Amino acid sequence: MCERMCEYRVFLDGELVFDEVVYARDYGGRVLLRNVVGEAKVVDRCKIVEVSVEETRIVLARLS
Repeated sequence: MCERMCEYRVFLDGELVFDEVVYARDYGGRVLLRNVVGEAKVVDRCKIVEVSVEETRIVLARLS
Protein backbone atom coordinates (compact mmCIF):
# COMPACT_ATOMS: atom_id res chain seq x y z
CA MET A 1 0.00 0.00 0.00
CA CYS A 2 1.15 3.56 -0.65
CA GLU A 3 2.61 5.56 2.22
CA ARG A 4 2.91 8.91 0.42
CA MET A 5 2.44 9.27 -3.33
CA CYS A 6 1.02 6.31 -5.23
CA GLU A 7 2.21 5.63 -8.74
CA TYR A 8 -0.24 3.56 -10.75
CA ARG A 9 0.09 1.17 -13.65
CA VAL A 10 -2.68 1.68 -16.22
CA PHE A 11 -4.11 -1.26 -18.17
CA LEU A 12 -6.38 -1.47 -21.22
CA ASP A 13 -7.46 -4.84 -22.62
CA GLY A 14 -5.10 -6.55 -20.16
CA GLU A 15 -2.04 -4.70 -21.49
CA LEU A 16 0.01 -2.05 -19.73
CA VAL A 17 -0.53 1.28 -21.54
CA PHE A 18 1.23 3.70 -19.16
CA ASP A 19 3.31 3.39 -16.00
CA GLU A 20 4.15 5.50 -12.92
CA VAL A 21 0.87 7.43 -13.29
CA VAL A 22 0.11 10.02 -10.61
CA TYR A 23 -2.88 11.70 -12.30
CA ALA A 24 -5.83 10.30 -14.24
CA ARG A 25 -8.95 12.09 -15.40
CA ASP A 26 -11.90 10.78 -17.39
CA TYR A 27 -13.28 13.32 -19.85
CA GLY A 28 -16.25 11.25 -20.99
CA GLY A 29 -14.73 9.01 -23.64
CA ARG A 30 -11.16 10.25 -23.32
CA VAL A 31 -8.82 9.58 -20.40
CA LEU A 32 -5.86 11.84 -19.64
CA LEU A 33 -2.93 10.23 -17.81
CA ARG A 34 0.15 11.97 -16.40
CA ASN A 35 3.20 10.26 -14.91
CA VAL A 36 5.74 11.29 -12.27
CA VAL A 37 8.02 13.06 -14.75
CA GLY A 38 5.16 15.05 -16.29
CA GLU A 39 4.72 13.04 -19.48
CA ALA A 40 1.10 12.88 -20.59
CA LYS A 41 -0.88 10.36 -22.60
CA VAL A 42 -4.46 10.58 -23.83
CA VAL A 43 -6.35 7.34 -24.40
CA ASP A 44 -9.37 7.82 -26.67
CA ARG A 45 -12.68 5.93 -26.69
CA CYS A 46 -12.31 4.50 -23.18
CA LYS A 47 -13.32 5.05 -19.57
CA ILE A 48 -11.92 4.33 -16.11
CA VAL A 49 -13.60 1.23 -14.67
CA GLU A 50 -11.39 0.35 -11.70
CA VAL A 51 -8.90 2.05 -9.39
CA SER A 52 -7.05 -0.19 -6.93
CA VAL A 53 -4.90 1.61 -4.37
CA GLU A 54 -3.83 -1.71 -2.87
CA GLU A 55 -2.55 -2.99 -6.23
CA THR A 56 -1.59 0.49 -7.57
CA ARG A 57 -3.57 -0.26 -10.72
CA ILE A 58 -6.04 1.64 -12.90
CA VAL A 59 -8.09 -0.34 -15.41
CA LEU A 60 -9.59 1.23 -18.52
CA ALA A 61 -12.33 -0.23 -20.73
CA ARG A 62 -13.08 0.59 -24.35
CA LEU A 63 -16.33 2.33 -25.15
CA SER A 64 -18.52 0.59 -27.72
